[in-house]
Amino acid sequence: MLQIEFVGEQRDRLGECPLWDERRQALFWIDSKRCLVHCLAADGQRRQWTLPHEIGSIALCDSGRLLVALVSEIGFLELDSGAFEPLARVPHPAERMRLNDGRTDRAGRFLVGSLQLAPATSVGELYQLQATGELSIVERGIRVSNCLAFSPDGRTLYYADSLSHQIRSYDYDGATGQASGMRVFADTTALGSGPDGAAMDAQGHLWVALVMKGQLARFAPNGSLERLLDLPTPYPSCPCFGGPGLDTLYVTSLSDTGNTIKTDDPRAGRLLAVRGTGVRGLPEARFADGHSHRRPHPQTE
Repeated sequence: MLQIEFVGEQRDRLGECPLWDERRQALFWIDSKRCLVHCLAADGQRRQWTLPHEIGSIALCDSGRLLVALVSEIGFLELDSGAFEPLARVPHPAERMRLNDGRTDRAGRFLVGSLQLAPATSVGELYQLQATGELSIVERGIRVSNCLAFSPDGRTLYYADSLSHQIRSYDYDGATGQASGMRVFADTTALGSGPDGAAMDAQGHLWVALVMKGQLARFAPNGSLERLLDLPTPYPSCPCFGGPGLDTLYVTSLSDTGNTIKTDDPRAGRLLAVRGTGVRGLPEARFADGHSHRRPHPQTE
């Protein structure tokens, strides 16, 4: 039976990028506008860290640190000390831009996209970051970067320009990090919302937050819509699988983006836990930051 409940009383302004850390048995997520990284452990213990700028996304690292994408800088958050160590700076091609959604590929590279604050024009880019700090451009001509995910075998990259309502898929070479063969995977126009954050499940289905409809959509590997879930929050932003069995869907949400969304609805900005979907997720891939903790991903052994 499907069960959906709020987690805690906290109400984020721009909740995003939930990640389950199976080593710590803890959930990380961000409040972008408040420059906060949150952590909720399985035993109920909570922690938070304040960063120097607004946050676009985070990633787990081999070392145990967090990789954090700020407005125009990417670096490491040391969880014990709270110190931020810069790794790379992104040269945005226009004004009023910031980094947004990010995801680590199965080989340990971090992909992160950018956006321009409204009115957004097609100046956003998708970047790929190596552990050396080397930054390359994977895609250009994006208004709002979102929906980054990889298939279980790592050979397909999913990515969206939210304002186009189209989720794209690419052939992805894990050895070289090259993306090619772009095609439209799914179009969410008929669902009444652009796609926001996404999560991949163990069956290769893509779960996508329909931010303007208060729903989660699950797409099959062929792009067909497999199910829709109504959520008790008006603006869900991003899902992830977590919990000891990776069978709980955690979903962040928005209340005041400082840009296009602002609501006094007390359910907005809350963190949700969805159980009983009958689906499990995959362990989150980690950024290969030069430490010796790497373990093969269970789908690529």
